Amino acid sequence: MKRRELLLAALALLVAWQVLAMIIRLPVLPQPLEVLSVFFRELQRDLIIHFTVSLWRVTAGMMLSVLIAAPAGLAIGGSQAMNRFFSPFIYLLYPIPKVVLVPVVILFLGIGDVAKIAIMFLILVFQILVLVRDQASGLAPQLLQSLQSLGAGRRALFRFVYLPASLPAILTALRQSIGTAVAVLYITELSATKYGLGYYIYYKGSTLLDYPAMYAGVIAMSMMGLAMYFSVDWLERRLCKWKFVS
Repeated sequence: MKRRELLLAALALLVAWQVLAMIIRLPVLPQPLEVLSVFFRELQRDLIIHFTVSLWRVTAGMMLSVLIAAPAGLAIGGSQAMNRFFSPFIYLLYPIPKVVLVPVVILFLGIGDVAKIAIMFLILVFQILVLVRDQASGLAPQLLQSLQSLGAGRRALFRFVYLPASLPAILTALRQSIGTAVAVLYITELSATKYGLGYYIYYKGSTLLDYPAMYAGVIAMSMMGLAMYFSVDWLERRLCKWKFVS
């Protein structure tokens, strides 16, 4: 996506926001210029601290999910025996809404960062695992057989076939997980914490009724998700260069 297109889209959203605020004329929807002014002012106070804490939590949860789910998905997808054994467990556990486990995780792990990271891990790990497994198991058997006939062992197949072929799926899963991770982050930061953008948004909006500051927190959380999304795009261009060969 070109920067010019992104800037035009952002400008269109700001104009729509301004028009809607002028029509509604309620404190609950302040004008964008007022919110932006508060946003830059709050960055010099405590908003940057909440942003940093939230960024650490969501990055740790996503990276932990990738480090465990990607190799597991490659192993399961590359072995028919493992796929037959683990698929029933995946199908039973994947549909369970992991958000309902939030109280259970807090009871076991407490109210610190470990519990919040663990909740994001539980939600994201299955998304990544299933996508990577399906990509690895969908490789053409003829390709694998031809390489095996040339003497390629299991380690070589994983390194030179399964991993490169699954990299786009891993990055796609990571990209899809960003929105989920940010949403889950907000839920986990609503209670039992004093730091994080979720706490900041809820406290400013529901307790102090400071709606401009609340929207400033929403903008900060949106910018965090957008930055992570662009980071995955950068990784894709670095690791999957064959996709961008014209």
